[in-house]
Amino acid sequence: MKDIPSQAGKRIIVTGANSGIGWHAALELARAEAEVTIASRDQTKAEEAANRIVAIVPNAKVSTGKLDLSNPASVRAFAESQLALSRPIDVLINNAGVMALPDRRESVGGHEMQFATNVLGPYQLTALLLPTLLRSPSPRVVTVASGTHAMGGPVPIVDLDSKQGYKPIKVYAKTKLANVLVARELQRRAGDRLLSVICHPGASKTNLFADTSLLMLLSVFALYPLIQNATMGAEPTLMAATSKDIKPGGYYGPGGFMRLRGHPTEDKTAPLADNAEAGRVLVDELERMSGVSFAL
Repeated sequence: MKDIPSQAGKRIIVTGANSGIGWHAALELARAEAEVTIASRDQTKAEEAANRIVAIVPNAKVSTGKLDLSNPASVRAFAESQLALSRPIDVLINNAGVMALPDRRESVGGHEMQFATNVLGPYQLTALLLPTLLRSPSPRVVTVASGTHAMGGPVPIVDLDSKQGYKPIKVYAKTKLANVLVARELQRRAGDRLLSVICHPGASKTNLFADTSLLMLLSVFALYPLIQNATMGAEPTLMAATSKDIKPGGYYGPGGFMRLRGHPTEDKTAPLADNAEAGRVLVDELERMSGVSFAL
């Protein structure tokens, strides 16, 4: 995106920004003069990513932090490190995730790994950072979802930890539907105090394919001619994070062929993602699991 408004004076956290879409979003935000924090489970990779940004944008303001979303202690430690700075956060971009892990794994907290990383961890992080987000004059929370959310029903979502059966792509889709439901429930609870926005990158080249199921790899191979690079894949995130024309609870993604590629536009979620009761039930359950709530 060439028309990103100046982000001077804004403090932005991007999870999973050591590579792929997250890194390209962090780069462009730094180029627009934001102060960007790259949060990654690998501190060395985060620092390398920050150095790559500074090599391109010498005056970039980039910091790093260690964050493993599947580990509640790591989420809390990262959040506390940000709160200790005693400065408002203007934008939180929940970008990090895993996709269609080939086998069912459990996190240190005993949750299915896709759910722990894609849903429970981002929920906990957002809830913990809400007090300092709400100190910003115009705070935003950007949730990176996926078009696969349409495959994630029924709602309300049940068996969040997929103990009753594990199908990699179905479980991934369930987490992406959960992302949309949580983001919209956050918007309902926040009212006009915060902007909660959802985006999706379409079909983009990222490191999510490094640890995924054979069926997902075959699907990617079939779509390969349509897959766009990570620079284009980051555009919906940048639009959601910076545009002045974003709707509360809105959903944005590529506007080209089959919504898989192209420059970002407003998009529509699947009807099951508009289920407000499902969002309320899910957030109540995440609050119970994590021990933290949206303090609004």
